Amino acid sequence: MLSTDYKALIIGSGGAIGNAFFDAFQKDLFCLHVETISRSDPRFEKDRFDLSVPSSIVKHAAISKAGGPYQIIVDATGALHIDGIGPEKSLAGLQYDHLMRTFQTNTIGPALVLQQFAPLLAAGPCIYAKLSARVGSITDNRKGGWYGYRSSKAAMNMILQTAALELQRKNPEAMIVALQPGTVRSRLSNPFSAHVDNLLEPEESVSGMLTALKMLTPKKGAHFIDYQGQEIPW
Repeated sequence: MLSTDYKALIIGSGGAIGNAFFDAFQKDLFCLHVETISRSDPRFEKDRFDLSVPSSIVKHAAISKAGGPYQIIVDATGALHIDGIGPEKSLAGLQYDHLMRTFQTNTIGPALVLQQFAPLLAAGPCIYAKLSARVGSITDNRKGGWYGYRSSKAAMNMILQTAALELQRKNPEAMIVALQPGTVRSRLSNPFSAHVDNLLEPEESVSGMLTALKMLTPKKGAHFIDYQGQEIPW
């Protein structure tokens, strides 16, 4: 994959990782065209892309259709700190409204994005990649905590796996991928980056993820891999 001419679409290109994906595609001689969507896009100042507004997702998918079909779509949306509140460390820290917002941002919104943008994938070999997180792995959960973020990512992983099985009935060469980018220097990681041993620059993370994507081969269901191409247990 991505070793012949292709078109790319990045959803959430305003973030550190999304912007690094844009730069990487721009520099790739095989990339014929890269389309971007972000909340900060000045082209849509009066109708910004909003994960919490289904009609916004539908509208931006319709706009993006003109640039497709796409051999790769990357959804780089998501958030750890929402409305100024970080991940819960214990059951006592759970709050109904915050849990709802976490799932809205990391699961429900991206699920509707997948619904609207997956039809823009090209026939034949193609990739729909969604940024996930290692903490979304149920098997890999050894420390606990981060209830809402862990659960919202695990739920999104299930949506990706389920969608992969459906989409592959029509296109067996379609690959749906949950991507773990590592801990990347960004607004998301800033509150705890001082305690991270291997803090990655966005360009380093994206370079690794693109290399991993190029090495993938179709299989039944979704892939769940990290930026080094290593498989992560669901």
